[in-house]
Amino acid sequence: MRELAAHLEARGVEVLIDRLTASNIGLDPTRACTLEEIGPRAGLAVVIGGDGTMLNIARTLAPFGVPLVGVNQGRLGFLTDIPLDGMVAGIDRILAGGYSAEPRLLIEASIVPEEGVGLAPPPPVLAFNDVVVSKGERAGMVEFDIRVGRQYVNRLRADGLIIASPTGSTAYALSSGGPIIHPSVAVFGLVPISPHTLSNRPIVIGAGSVLEIRMHGGSEAVVRYDSHSDAPLGAGRVLRIRRSDHDVILLHPGDYDYFHMLREKLKWSESL
Repeated sequence: MRELAAHLEARGVEVLIDRLTASNIGLDPTRACTLEEIGPRAGLAVVIGGDGTMLNIARTLAPFGVPLVGVNQGRLGFLTDIPLDGMVAGIDRILAGGYSAEPRLLIEASIVPEEGVGLAPPPPVLAFNDVVVSKGERAGMVEFDIRVGRQYVNRLRADGLIIASPTGSTAYALSSGGPIIHPSVAVFGLVPISPHTLSNRPIVIGAGSVLEIRMHGGSEAVVRYDSHSDAPLGAGRVLRIRRSDHDVILLHPGDYDYFHMLREKLKWSESL
């Protein structure tokens, strides 16, 4: 981080560093800003870390339209394209215009009261990977009804349900048997977690649809957003999922190839 900041400043680029990072690497706190302060000022956000770091920063900066580029300091690095040992050269190429911009959709999740229930709804939450309805620490399954728009889909009894964006299709949803969805496709993947009825399979719906999850009877569940935060979902409340009005803009190196990335990260055999 220090190396990159010094290099960019030598190029005449103004560098903004978030406060938590500045405190962790011993930089002058007067140079640091909150992410909300960085949003309206930044032309580019460089995220050094793993996919979890990118998820957190992307959710916060997406409403400001700030494009992001990732330097991989984690493990898999589905979202962080530039290797750490090529960081400076990689960022220089991005600044010189050697990149492709890719919009990725965000999920907006709201827990709202059912009609006639006098509860104040909390504010909507953004998720980049997925929203997961799960039994939490319960011993048994949860049971809930699923609606897409005005259409009733089914009543699911399972350990939970993953609502994944295309970005999140290679995360928890993939390990639960869901499909890999290309980022250019505006859809949500619905992946049951250990369903009671084995014929309950993953399905894909258009991201223009509004999805509703309504708990059945005395069931209670936990809603998790990108494994980052959670909220209870019980009787009298409905989880409503829609596409956010904001997209995440990822900048990839000019030679980025999505399928090459999948082959490399997932250890698929290559014929070419």
